[in-house]
Amino acid sequence: MSEIEATTPEPTATSAIDIGAIGGAVGQHVYRALPAVDRAEAIVNRLRGSISLGVLRPGDRLPSEAEMSESFGVSPATLRDALAQLRDAGLVETRRGRNGGTFVVDTPEPARAEVERKLAAYSVAELRDIGDQRSAISGMSARLAAARSSERDAARLTRLAQAVGAADSPGSRTRAHSRFWLELAVAAQSQRLLASELQLQLEIGDLLWTPLTHPLDHAQVAESLTEIASAVATHDAEAASSRVKERIRLDSFHLIDEKLTLALGQPEKGLNS
Repeated sequence: MSEIEATTPEPTATSAIDIGAIGGAVGQHVYRALPAVDRAEAIVNRLRGSISLGVLRPGDRLPSEAEMSESFGVSPATLRDALAQLRDAGLVETRRGRNGGTFVVDTPEPARAEVERKLAAYSVAELRDIGDQRSAISGMSARLAAARSSERDAARLTRLAQAVGAADSPGSRTRAHSRFWLELAVAAQSQRLLASELQLQLEIGDLLWTPLTHPLDHAQVAESLTEIASAVATHDAEAASSRVKERIRLDSFHLIDEKLTLALGQPEKGLNS
């Protein structure tokens, strides 16, 4: 069952939707052990990505340095180096005193040049592989959510789908869209699927929504997500899974189209629909 309850009123057709604070079921995966790479950089990327997706929101207090060092499996010095980089970027601040700690203070908007470099680093085969992995993870989440979710879970998914349609910037669309997929995994009641989904969203969230050559039609995406939520609400596992896989097929087509168009330097009609 989802740990998040929306407290906002039903949105109008054009109003932005507050997608709310993330619950512990998702947030705990932010601080899991790191891969064997430059660990300070890995912490920065993990936390920055989590802030970009709205998993960590302005005003949120991070765990203590001792707790994060233990969770990430790094030395206190490595953790402090990472936090210093995030402070320099204006994303967190450290406050002293009785109620002190490290707090999120800003949500970064994706930079086009950075997203272009990130997309260029993937081969077409790798983008296709990401789509295959998403289909496996999210498709199974949809099946399990249809079997295990409550009315509250389904209503939450519907509100997040509406939030994608109402969002008015690439950053807000990224956050609402990623939150939909994370909440789908929460509704599936599988910690392993949730951890995998979070990693996928950290990897591709900004790639999908930063306008490069052929921006995604967010109204069309919102409609697709609403159909997935509807299938979950009616406990139709087959429909939920097939609608997820079709949405992900279109997303993968979009990313490959963006990559090839940028490589050719000829922005023409997109292939993402």
